[in-house]
Amino acid sequence: MSRRISITSILRRSLLHRGTRSLSALIALTVSAAVATALLTLYADLDAKLHHEFRSFGANIVITAPEETHLPEDALAQVRSAVGLDAQAAEFGYAVATTDRGTPVVVAGTDFDAAHKLNSWWQVDAWPASSDANAALLGQRAAQFVADERNVQLTFSGHPITLKGAGRLHTGGDEDNRIYIPMTAFTQWTGAQPSVIEVQVPGGAAQVESALARIQKALPGMKVEPVRQLVEGESRIVDKTHALMYGAVLLIALTVAVSVLATLSASVLERRRDFALMKALGGSQTTLMAIFLLEAVALALAGVAAGYILGSAAAWIISQLNFHTATLPRISVLPLVLLLNLLIAALAALFPVRVLRSLEPAALLKGE
Repeated sequence: MSRRISITSILRRSLLHRGTRSLSALIALTVSAAVATALLTLYADLDAKLHHEFRSFGANIVITAPEETHLPEDALAQVRSAVGLDAQAAEFGYAVATTDRGTPVVVAGTDFDAAHKLNSWWQVDAWPASSDANAALLGQRAAQFVADERNVQLTFSGHPITLKGAGRLHTGGDEDNRIYIPMTAFTQWTGAQPSVIEVQVPGGAAQVESALARIQKALPGMKVEPVRQLVEGESRIVDKTHALMYGAVLLIALTVAVSVLATLSASVLERRRDFALMKALGGSQTTLMAIFLLEAVALALAGVAAGYILGSAAAWIISQLNFHTATLPRISVLPLVLLLNLLIAALAALFPVRVLRSLEPAALLKGE
């Protein structure tokens, strides 16, 4: 008991009397624990947050009817049944009409509510209500093809129709060249049926591939394809982000290990006479090494305690700023952070321990 008290007393005096050295090592280990906590906490939610962000870019699966045909009447219901309630789906029908200025323009029939949920990234002045059977949403360039945006007059195969322009659409893509109208008005006017269904499936590449298989099974005659650029780009970004986070943790851990190594080495060299005196008074090699390693472990544990709090706060702030959602502290990352800091402390203590073992009390006490 008395020996445990003696070692504890020596440990406390050592940490307090060499405050600058101890504080330097503690700061380094706190930074290591804080960065590891922040990155591991963000990593746990990273996939879900990135997939959520990518979902805002629209559809990742497109279902197209073969040429000269159209989709089955219950195609949209079958797709929604196949992909689940979390997915968004909207059907589209296309026809080329002529404006009152005699300019050909692509007219797309759709359900405005479904298209809005599917393409929340579209920049729209005002989405038309689905209940408005005569509303029209004009693409940025298509709006220039009509004489009056509020009174849109179109002709398809000799059949005129007059619609009320509700707003403009801007995407920077093909949508800017189209005029969107309600599907009911579109089918009654052109006689054409929906030919395309766009689907937004939540999750990563594996979920998209699984949804593809289910849709192909439900609609065997239709062409079902992923939006390759979006799916592959999402997968690459997620993988690279994971690799970046792993690399950042490793780099910071190595940097901290070097810093702690320098601090502990300097501490041992400064205290050579103290350790030599302990040896001369009968202190065993094991006892001296235990005292020194306990110092390193105590600093590592204190660093974890402070670093976990700071890292959790940093993860919360980063998540709020970048994803607009909070990332709560995760106790599950604590064992990994603790293991990382203890490993850093142990590696950093290897060289100083070798110095301790090679101390010659007689020579040092003589001043050699």
